[in-house]
Amino acid sequence: MTELTIGTAAPAFSLPKDGGGTVSLADFAGKKLVLYFYPKDDTSGCTQEAMEFNALKAQFQAQNTEIVGVSPDPVKKHDKFKAKYELALTLISDEGTTMLEAYGVWAEKSMYGRKYMGVERTTFLIDEQGKIAAIWPKVKVPGHAAIVLEAARG
Repeated sequence: MTELTIGTAAPAFSLPKDGGGTVSLADFAGKKLVLYFYPKDDTSGCTQEAMEFNALKAQFQAQNTEIVGVSPDPVKKHDKFKAKYELALTLISDEGTTMLEAYGVWAEKSMYGRKYMGVERTTFLIDEQGKIAAIWPKVKVPGHAAIVLEAARG
């Protein structure tokens, strides 16, 4: 896997989304796309991140920018998470981790001395031509969505 850098083409994807159907990179041609990768639905950090992006959704749309959250959780879990917090964001499920691996966010993590594979919280801003415009690795959640919005404003 080549490391993704600013200016490279975003890896194509087509995966199931909350509420049914699929979402692919091609669906966003001519728009900017925020892809935020997060570990797990309904955990404190992931909930805060989703709520911050959700609160700014109209401002992102005013910048011709859509927001999509990606985690390895199944679609049914996404549906419950969205309903519980009244999220208007699209959440896609990558249970097979193919997209997570393509974007380089499926990584070895460690907690309490135990090593395991998981999602490294990362956000990508993809431009209207499908190229990576910005990358935020190892995201710290508080205020992150506002930082991404500033970048989308360009």
